[in-house]
This record gives sequence, structure tokens and C-alpha cells, in this order.
Amino acid sequence: MAQKACSLSHTKWMCKYHVVFTPKYRRKVIYNQIRSDLGEIFRKLCQYKGIEIIEGHLMPDHVHMLLAIPPKYSVSSVMGYLKGKSSLMVFGRHANMKYKFGNRKFWAEGYYVSTFGPNEATIAKYIREQEKADIALDRLSVKEYEDPFDGGPGRR
Repeated sequence: MAQKACSLSHTKWMCKYHVVFTPKYRRKVIYNQIRSDLGEIFRKLCQYKGIEIIEGHLMPDHVHMLLAIPPKYSVSSVMGYLKGKSSLMVFGRHANMKYKFGNRKFWAEGYYVSTFGPNEATIAKYIREQEKADIALDRLSVKEYEDPFDGGPGRR
């Protein structure tokens, strides 16, 4: 879909959005089985609504997606749909997680969204390379963090 316009019955459109959202309490839970399940869930949910996932990446504590959303849907309704249905489907597949996340809410409230024009390649590259940048930054940081409640030297 790179640079072509899509069409509805009387409309030509090219509406692309970069969205980012996080699990509740920004827990780092998007690993292994949950990660593959979430990818499958998002693809299936977007297919139901006719939304194209141009690019997507599941980080341990957040999700980046580049979506082409038809103008008949608002971004907020799509995000409510994706987060709500995916949350139910995750708890359906991983029943043990409902003890960590009360009230069957997997995702935190809110999300980040930005629109863009012809610079789609830049955003797609950013999403693809996001994890590499985070890993490189972690490797540069060698600071050891101390627990302030540990009772360290002179605190007992």
C-alpha cells in the first residue's frame, strides 16, 4: 500500500497513523508466547475491520504500529476496538495473567498517535529499528542501581 490511495464507494483515501500503547503499569510482559499471540490477534482484528498494518513491532513494554485506517472509522474507535478485543483474547488464551491484571484490562489507558504524509518510510524504519536502539542504549548504560530501601551503608 506504500503510496497508493485506497477507495471506498465514493472516497479516495490515504490515512496512515503511527500508534503506540502500553500494557497496564507498563509491565514488561510482551515476551515469547504472548508476543506471538498478540501479533496474530492484531492481524486478525485489523483484518476484520479492513485496517492494514503497514509496520508493527512488539517491544517488551509497548507496541508500535503503523496503520492505514479507513476514514469511516475514527482513530479512537479503532484503538478502543484493538485494545479492548485484544485484551479479552489475551486473557482467554492466558488465563493465569488475570491475577496480575485486575478487571481483565491488559492495556493501560490512553495511547500516542501521530499522522504523517509521504515520509512513511522514515516512520516504518523507526519502528523496525526501535528495539535495536533500545538494546544499544542498554549496553551503554553500565550504572548499577541500588535499592533505596535496602538499608545500604549506614542505614540499619
